[in-house]
Amino acid sequence: MVLVDSSVWIEAARRRGDLATKVALRALLDEYEAAWCSPVKLEVMGGARREERRALGIFFAVIPYAECGEADWDAAKALAWRARDAGHTLPWNDFLISATAAARGWRLYARDAHFATLAGLGGAPLYQPGYAGGYQPESEE
Repeated sequence: MVLVDSSVWIEAARRRGDLATKVALRALLDEYEAAWCSPVKLEVMGGARREERRALGIFFAVIPYAECGEADWDAAKALAWRARDAGHTLPWNDFLISATAAARGWRLYARDAHFATLAGLGGAPLYQPGYAGGYQPESEE
């Protein structure tokens, strides 16, 4: 399963958004591998234009959802502390998004570069789309 960050949803929703991002998101949806969590829904739906809200709401109604519980908040706090101790100041919601995916053993698909920093500090590993944006299963190394 891959938790899709708001940076991907927003880019894919843009009329002139990055084609590779659009194709990769579609591949995740087609493979039933895309998931979301509440902070992602708030970031996407909170900034959605009126004409986009219905379609985005349909996507969010049918894909797997990770509820952020107290353990996720605690993991996000610990991740934030590790980042802070290493000299990184990052968006608060992104700690929760990364920690939520990591707690479930999911990868995270994001366009924001700082998620690589979080992955290196114990956050969720990053998802890299396959050839031509196709779904890339986890390697079985």
